[in-house]
Amino acid sequence: MSFTQTSHNNSKRVQVIKFQESDLDKLIFPFKKYTITSLEYKPFSRFSLAKSLDEVFENKLSNTLVKILNDRNTGTVIVEPEVNNKKFDKEFLVKLSTGLSYLIGNPNFDSMSGRYYARFTVKHEDSSDSYLRKAYTNLDLHTDGTYVNEKTDWLIMTKLEEQNVSDGESVILHLDDWEHLEEMSKDPTGQEDFAWGSPKSKNIDYKVEHPVFNKDKNGKPVISYIDQFPEPKNMKQGLFLQKLSDCLEESKNKVVFPLSVGSTILSNNYFWLHGRKAFKENTGLNRELLRIRGTFFSN
Repeated sequence: MSFTQTSHNNSKRVQVIKFQESDLDKLIFPFKKYTITSLEYKPFSRFSLAKSLDEVFENKLSNTLVKILNDRNTGTVIVEPEVNNKKFDKEFLVKLSTGLSYLIGNPNFDSMSGRYYARFTVKHEDSSDSYLRKAYTNLDLHTDGTYVNEKTDWLIMTKLEEQNVSDGESVILHLDDWEHLEEMSKDPTGQEDFAWGSPKSKNIDYKVEHPVFNKDKNGKPVISYIDQFPEPKNMKQGLFLQKLSDCLEESKNKVVFPLSVGSTILSNNYFWLHGRKAFKENTGLNRELLRIRGTFFSN
């Protein structure tokens, strides 16, 4: 097994897997078999690509990723490939991210992009309807998939490109490290059904209802929450959401770190929340990310 696994400097819960350039070189030839178009149009090709990735690492990478993501004590892994060489371009990173996702489960259809993945940029000027692209505003802690019918077990984010960027660090928080977990998860309001909508850019023409807090098979709290999309039905729900937001953002146990270009973060979407700090203003700011989210294989 040629990849290395260590704990992140800022949190023992976060695991870091590093790929050496020599191992990535072994992926260049098998990856060339697949164009981005073929991966988008033929779902079975993504499984074949993922198998090529696993074989480079003696078929041990998939088991390692699944184990980390399903372990409540960890649940997040950062994959850091040595991709400084120009031979590893953004197309290679899309394929690598695709391979990682299909080693752990089935991606959901992303309505925003119309594909199994989404690519989006953050720039100096923005006219979108979502905090996702607001460079100079904090992206507060949240989970994904709050406004869709599909289950969202996990989330993958890959940094494809970054120019003229300062600050904008990634921020994550494990539920079990949150100082207000017991208080907020046991509040009866948090177990009521909330209505969840979405802005036009998400291309979702329906609303869903579900509580903020639920429990996993072991009776531990899990969360489904994002600040922009709930539509409180009354004063009680509105005030609960305000308190929830305040308690999350004031947490002293958030893990803050920069994500290097080419790196991918994979997180369990039930007990890890994620966000991003604001960037320092720069007219030349440009950052491109790739997102995949989905469900674990049932078998």
